[in-house]
Amino acid sequence: MPMPSPTMNTTPNAVNTVLPIGPYAVRPPVVLAPMAGITNAPFRTLCRSFAGGESKDGASGGKGLFVSEMITTRALVERNEKTMQLIRFDATEQPRSIQLYGVDPATVGKAVRMIAEEDLADHIDLNFGCPVPKVTRKGGGSALPYKRNLLRSILREAVGGAGELPVTMKMRKGIDDDHLTYLDAGRIAVEEGVTAIALHGRTAAQHYGGTADWDAIARLKEHVPEIPVLGNGDIWSAGDALRMVRETGCDGVVVGRGCLGRPWLFADLVAAFEGRTDAFVRPALREVADVMVRHATLLGEWIGDESRGVIDFRKHVAWYLKGFAVGSEMRRRLAITSSLEELRAGLDELDLDQPWPTGADGPRGRTSGNNRVVLPDGWLKDRYDCAGVGEEAELDASGG
Repeated sequence: MPMPSPTMNTTPNAVNTVLPIGPYAVRPPVVLAPMAGITNAPFRTLCRSFAGGESKDGASGGKGLFVSEMITTRALVERNEKTMQLIRFDATEQPRSIQLYGVDPATVGKAVRMIAEEDLADHIDLNFGCPVPKVTRKGGGSALPYKRNLLRSILREAVGGAGELPVTMKMRKGIDDDHLTYLDAGRIAVEEGVTAIALHGRTAAQHYGGTADWDAIARLKEHVPEIPVLGNGDIWSAGDALRMVRETGCDGVVVGRGCLGRPWLFADLVAAFEGRTDAFVRPALREVADVMVRHATLLGEWIGDESRGVIDFRKHVAWYLKGFAVGSEMRRRLAITSSLEELRAGLDELDLDQPWPTGADGPRGRTSGNNRVVLPDGWLKDRYDCAGVGEEAELDASGG
């Protein structure tokens, strides 16, 4: 795959640390955030390739840790066909990381034991951070840590069922500013044997709006010094990642929206944490177009159908072209292509000599905020009682 050429940049006082995730030493301490419909095997392959991860012998899965999109425990236990495809890993992915969503401790335990006993992954991450209504209305995602006893039960089942596999968790600050949960959740995680915690510095009500609260990440690190704490939120560049580590004392970073349409951000992150000042990637549009075709090709190979792969790729088009001088009509055309030939032909009509746009390293993806969090009836009445939450609250589909 053609690789964008590096450009000179300055990275003073680089941070070169190792993130321990059970037996795995993650270098640099950079994690790809699970994103529904995005971080499937093709996207992970693309990101890992920029991080130096297409090992010929399979000995290395790339620098950093790359986590699958969210998998629901009920769908996994029932061996849903779509779910079983979503947990397929490339032979070079080491360690293999699965993120699970679940509300019922028994179902979470079954899913974790299935992963451990059938060697489906090497690392399990638990989702307590998703803010979307279809998740929170069931008491899952970012709503769940409010019920302290339920959180403890799920973590106990997961850690107990995982055997030697490390279990980590990702969460938000809380439901809203009046119902913060992250410090209590962090202490419960330590007591139940969780290996590491990632904190998105926003509440569920904020969704992806406003500014991430990095001070909360620092407070969590002080509160649970026993295990690694990773920071998440508003990392748009390698410089942001280094600054988060320095300002909060966190042990690593989780990158989500910053890499949308920009998988080469992982090359920047590796360079920054390793202290190299001459390897930041600023691709011209020609190089971006090559990556777009590569991404669509990988999706088609993974799905087993070129047209379906290109159709799945459509949602990435606007992210890849952010900041470039591409007219609205051409953007629309590229976003409705259904074959690689059509996609390549459309891209070839562009001014491919355009340099990387000024300001294109900034925010991308969803930015909505100040949302009403949809919760089960009476959810906030008691922070400990979790009566009424059971197997029926599990989602029956994966990827969301």
